[in-house]
Amino acid sequence: MDKFRMIFQFLQSNQESFMNGICGIMALASAQMYSAFDFNCPCLPRYNLAYGLGILLVPPFILFLLGFVLNNNISMLAEEWRRPQGQRGKDPAVLRYMFCSMAQRAMIAPVVWVSVTLLDGKCITCAFCTSLPVETLGNTSHTSLSQGEMKKVLARIPCKEIYNGQEFIANEVAVRYLRCISQALGWCFVLLMTTVAFLVRSLRPCFTQAAFLKSRYWSHYIDIERKLFDETCAEHAKSFAKVCIQQFFEGMSTDLAATHCHPPRKAPADVEEATEKLLGITDQGTMNAALKSWHRCKPPLHLHSPAFPSSNGWAGEKQPPVHPPAPRREVAAYYSRV
Repeated sequence: MDKFRMIFQFLQSNQESFMNGICGIMALASAQMYSAFDFNCPCLPRYNLAYGLGILLVPPFILFLLGFVLNNNISMLAEEWRRPQGQRGKDPAVLRYMFCSMAQRAMIAPVVWVSVTLLDGKCITCAFCTSLPVETLGNTSHTSLSQGEMKKVLARIPCKEIYNGQEFIANEVAVRYLRCISQALGWCFVLLMTTVAFLVRSLRPCFTQAAFLKSRYWSHYIDIERKLFDETCAEHAKSFAKVCIQQFFEGMSTDLAATHCHPPRKAPADVEEATEKLLGITDQGTMNAALKSWHRCKPPLHLHSPAFPSSNGWAGEKQPPVHPPAPRREVAAYYSRV
């Protein structure tokens, strides 16, 4: 258990590196999934385009959503976006920074899938085989077929075993032509995505350095605050449960002592320590009010002096007014008159 706990703590402290690793694994998995995928073009004029474009676009969309699902910060972003205004304002720039950071990682696997699919060429061959320029690549002397019959023949180009239009256009010529176009689109897509990633990662901080640093700082703060709040709630729940159980057994021991005349045992030191960790929240209603207040009106991001403690606002208390000290001259004049 200690080893697993150490691994979990390491992953928590290096969450960004861990998420980058997850995105890299998803990218490799998407490429492996495509290589293991059995591509079967229907070879029908009405279904070729839908099947080819569906294989090209639907799996990347699923991988994009899966990238958001595997990111732990998506719930934090939704909570920060939907929470009431309360005592702390919401900065749209921070929310945009959090969303863009998650979207950049979630886009890795879909980009790999689209790139591999275009470089392979099967989807484009299946989707656009009925749009081949027969006048340029094939034999136009055979004009006995209608437009619909010609599309039926061209739709069978991806299926070599049932293709029967060699007199119009050779199967190898059509496949090579469409695969060449697909690979050109694939390399253009890779170049475009690489350029966009370079511009986003490198040039954006150069133009808005102050805003970028502010957004990144408060994004990290929201993440750390949530983790510390969860840890504090878990520690409070553990102390609360320990004190409740101890009080239950103390009551049982008191009843047994009254029956059998045995003196009750003294509470152990760890229970007293747990009582101190409760911080005065010792009943269910108060804890529910504190949790509800944390969601509705989080405390403002302003650290006050320990000498003048202020309320968080959930218990309905008001901060006592702070009176400035009297000037030294007025105090001296008062004592001189006395």
